Amino acid sequence: MGKADRVSMVNTDSEVRSLDEMSVNESRLRHNWYHNLKYVAAGIIFGIVLVKAEIISWFRIQEMFRFESFHMYGVIGSAVAVGALSVLAIKVLGIRTIYGEEITFHPRPFSKGQVYGGLLFGLGWAMTGACPGPLYAQIGAGATVTVITVLSAICGTYVYGLLRERLPH
Repeated sequence: MGKADRVSMVNTDSEVRSLDEMSVNESRLRHNWYHNLKYVAAGIIFGIVLVKAEIISWFRIQEMFRFESFHMYGVIGSAVAVGALSVLAIKVLGIRTIYGEEITFHPRPFSKGQVYGGLLFGLGWAMTGACPGPLYAQIGAGATVTVITVLSAICGTYVYGLLRERLPH
């Protein structure tokens, strides 16, 4: 039975929506493990771009924190601009996921914990010369000492999980 046949058999929009969601979930289940290799390929390409653009360079990150170079600020500013334009396009044009699901954004209230977290993140970034994004690219580029930063990030995430309820909101 095709999708059109199923839709004609139901009476309400909510039933149609639930059948559409079922077909989305069914199509996800039909994918074999090797369909995810496209994400591995995208990650490898992204890692190469990070290395070639010197975004993973400890030296470039230190230059940024010493206000000696615009390089990293330009990269970060470009990423913020692309992200903002993408969110605007999603909202204005009603863009959906590849499975046809609606993309929604939920407003989040400001809390002082965000300031503390941002300061802690920036301090860790300045000390290690690495933000979490390119850690694996740094390891792949031969900076194996970054494994210590990865392990520290994992430990920090674990400690955060333990203390989350007691931290300022």
